[in-house]
Amino acid sequence: MADIVKQILARPIQVADQVTKAADEAQSFKLDCQELKGKTEKLSGLLRQAARASNDLYERPTRRIIDDTEQVLDKALALVIKCRATGIMKRVFTIIPAAAFRKTSTQLENSIGDVSWLLRVSASAGDRDDEYLGLPPIAANEPILCLIWEQIAILYTGSFDERSDASASLVSLGRDNDRYGKLIIEEGGIPPLLKLAKEGKPEGQENAARAIGLLGRDPESVEQIVHAGACSIFAKILKEGNMNVQSVVAWAVSELAAHHPKCQDHFSQNNIIRLLVSHLAFETVQEHSKYTTASKQKMSIHSVLMASDTPEQTNKKKHEVDDKQLNSNMAHPLDMRSQTPDSSKPAQPNMYSTNHHNVNQPKGNQQSAKSHQHHHQHHQQHVSLSGTSIKGREFEDPATKAQMKAMAAKALWQLSKGNLGICRSITESRALLCFAILLEKGTDDVQSYSAFALMEITAVAEQNADLRRSSFKPTSPAARAVVEQLLKIIEKADSDLLLPCIKAIGNLARTFRATETRIIGPLVKLLDEREADISMEAAIALNKFATPKNYLHVNHSKSIINAGGAKHLIQLVYFGEQMVQFPSLILLCYIAFNIPDSETLAREEVLIVLQWASKQAYLSGDPDIDYLLPEAKSRLELYQSRGLRGFH
Repeated sequence: MADIVKQILARPIQVADQVTKAADEAQSFKLDCQELKGKTEKLSGLLRQAARASNDLYERPTRRIIDDTEQVLDKALALVIKCRATGIMKRVFTIIPAAAFRKTSTQLENSIGDVSWLLRVSASAGDRDDEYLGLPPIAANEPILCLIWEQIAILYTGSFDERSDASASLVSLGRDNDRYGKLIIEEGGIPPLLKLAKEGKPEGQENAARAIGLLGRDPESVEQIVHAGACSIFAKILKEGNMNVQSVVAWAVSELAAHHPKCQDHFSQNNIIRLLVSHLAFETVQEHSKYTTASKQKMSIHSVLMASDTPEQTNKKKHEVDDKQLNSNMAHPLDMRSQTPDSSKPAQPNMYSTNHHNVNQPKGNQQSAKSHQHHHQHHQQHVSLSGTSIKGREFEDPATKAQMKAMAAKALWQLSKGNLGICRSITESRALLCFAILLEKGTDDVQSYSAFALMEITAVAEQNADLRRSSFKPTSPAARAVVEQLLKIIEKADSDLLLPCIKAIGNLARTFRATETRIIGPLVKLLDEREADISMEAAIALNKFATPKNYLHVNHSKSIINAGGAKHLIQLVYFGEQMVQFPSLILLCYIAFNIPDSETLAREEVLIVLQWASKQAYLSGDPDIDYLLPEAKSRLELYQSRGLRGFH
């Protein structure tokens, strides 16, 4: 940067010398020219001082101030050159307004003030002696810019404590105003903040990480933060840092991922998913052996046994239904309009296949494996399950541990959104089991973020058959634990977690067997006497059970009817808010088409409901309803005309 600054300063110094020389040669307005010469010499001295201190100058204000100074010196040179005119005629026709000298003199004074401020703001704290810098003349139009320059300059040259205070000031500025946040990034604030996060004291690290999280408010800003090296620094802190700092870093990761999902893979490539799961698993469940990288030669007998599927597991696998294959062999009339290839990709080889199945083992086996691992710890210290961050974590106070888990869950929630690779990494670890336990026993924030994380992970699994089969198969203890907790919350139906849990259960609709009937009843109950958004989400979730894309749609439709769903749906179609009417009518159409010979449908006069709905103009604009309603109505008419009148 020193070479760049010297290049910036070279021309204004040269122009200042030319002004001094031209002022001495002036033939008219000699006193005015001498005044300009005195101020130019003072400015030239400051510029030369700046050139000598080029290593310490903060580049952003240097560019702005020197550009303005150069323009002022150019005007001064043009003015004094006019005063060199000789001869009567030249002097008569060279008109110089008296105000020109006053204006140029004022501009030179302002430039002197600007360059003096630049030298002070770029000096180290010891050289400044806590001197109040004030604002330079250039700040007249935008005082906040100079305040930002001052704080960033302190980040470059101050002590750790001063840098911590400066980062806290930037946090306040960035929090107050989006434009200020953009200015901080544009003026080069990210590199010194990252350096402070990496090297500072804990308080300074917290302030720096918080500032970075606040500044990443749009994709462009996040891109600049990531390209400045935030991912590797955050990974180092999550592995080795103070837990309070780690908590703020996890929060910052969640903010950056929320505002620019494309950065998810950058964090994943820097091992941040693994580190976040480690924090989530700490004192929740035993750390997952997937993080052990020891070779097979060093694995214990217990580990080898646990790495292999038991005969019982193998038999279960043989009998599992491949819902993708079954669905591809069906041609359901209601689903022909929207048949699209499953977005799943060919199954990738599992690099952790040698040891990830121990999550399914009994507790005794896990404890035995843990004991053997401790026996060999001196041979493989580099294989610590959670890096060096585990050292001393057990001594943190409960509130700090709870906050760390909450922020880790929040970060995993944002990182998993729509990202198959990250969701696969999360589900191959023990994170699913952690989420299930934290849903039951965690603090409010931990429960909330865990529920949202499960909602996003299951949303990805809904679109990817490989992830569904590998992570949410009915035989998986972790998947079963997740479903149990989701179901408990849905059955209790008095929690703020209800909406994400309903969505998560709906996303898993294609993973349940025909014998799994306990899911439908609680969802049907939510259709009755509920807030509109809850009824809507319950109807949307039940649609995923009744849609022809679900191989067991007939079984599930019967379960919905047996649970009293028809009566609730009729009420919602007739009297529900519009946001609830649409999914309720679609669900009623699915059920009518799937089981048109149902006595309950005939008894509840569902056909009359469908006929009424077909005449409502505001219900006819939805493409799904436009297709489904005539099909369901004609199928119901066909079956009821064959003798279902006797049900009355």
